[in-house]
Amino acid sequence: MIWLAVPALAATAYWLLVLVAAAKWRKPSPITHHPSPLPAVSVLKPVHGRDPYFYEAIRSHAVQDYPQYEILFGIRDPADPAAADIRRLIAEFPQREIRLLLASTQMPNGKVGVLADLAAAARYPLLLINDSDILVAPEYLRQVTAILDRPLTGLVTCLYRARSAHWPGRWEALGVATEFAPSVLVARMLGSVEFALGSTMLLRAADLARIGGFAAIGDYLADDYQLGRHIRGLGLQVAFAPTIVETQLGGETWGEAWRHQLRWSRTIRASRPGGYFGYLVTHATFWSLIAAAAGFWPVGAATLAVRILGGIAVGSGVLRDSGTLRRACLIPFRDLWGFAVWVCGLAGKTVEWRGARIRIGRDGIILEDL
Repeated sequence: MIWLAVPALAATAYWLLVLVAAAKWRKPSPITHHPSPLPAVSVLKPVHGRDPYFYEAIRSHAVQDYPQYEILFGIRDPADPAAADIRRLIAEFPQREIRLLLASTQMPNGKVGVLADLAAAARYPLLLINDSDILVAPEYLRQVTAILDRPLTGLVTCLYRARSAHWPGRWEALGVATEFAPSVLVARMLGSVEFALGSTMLLRAADLARIGGFAAIGDYLADDYQLGRHIRGLGLQVAFAPTIVETQLGGETWGEAWRHQLRWSRTIRASRPGGYFGYLVTHATFWSLIAAAAGFWPVGAATLAVRILGGIAVGSGVLRDSGTLRRACLIPFRDLWGFAVWVCGLAGKTVEWRGARIRIGRDGIILEDL
């Protein structure tokens, strides 16, 4: 029966790597070297509906401590409820270059179609894309542009923490802080980062043109992953900025939380099948229970302890997520939920996204809108 303890030992090794990765991250020192002069930036924000705290999020982009930048918002529906907030922002900051555009380019991934129109209208050589609900600090643009100025860096992305006013959303946020972010840190430490996170994607317009523009990723559901992958294909690196951004999760029901997680899971499986199956070793709570049930209580207890410590080290220590420590006792239960999502993600090719059912194929290509 000793073989039943082996997965728990492998999971322990993984979470020890998480602790090392969290220690290596530490709290980065403020960036003091910046490109001179600071390059002008076009911030591209595709919008679909009004997320929780949407105005606070977009306002944080209008108060950046940065000399020259523009913010371009793109919508498909003139009646989109977010349009009123964007017009309010334009009225509050008349000195800022802020525009609201009605997008018309059609692609299987509608968000990428909006980005294609925004990029065509952008005036500046650096393009920054982030999700519409991302809240940023005033030094955000300075931090990310400084990283892009480094040799061989082609794309800059950011870690993020999540918050929610509802328990299903907080449940998801706990997973972001103690399951997803640890996997990103381990990948970064091992030098296997070929993806970007939708929380921030800063790149040069010239490099975007070299990969074929947004049309090159318009057929894929995981546009952030594909953008990072294509930039890596140019021989450039994906780097992380030290700043942590924040998102608000709107999941008000457990069904919404489940469907969101299942979409994420199936998209990862389609885009990176090898990495998806590799996630099996990260499910430490499940393997600790298996080891304990086989009579290896010390192994199971040690695995669970290291796993919880790893989650706290990243969620609280790296992301500065105040909810992680308060809800640390829920980590094992959140893990079992995550394992159930992983199992269900092994099968099925349909996901729910932006109110529609979509069928995806190999590499996360969108096959049809159901």
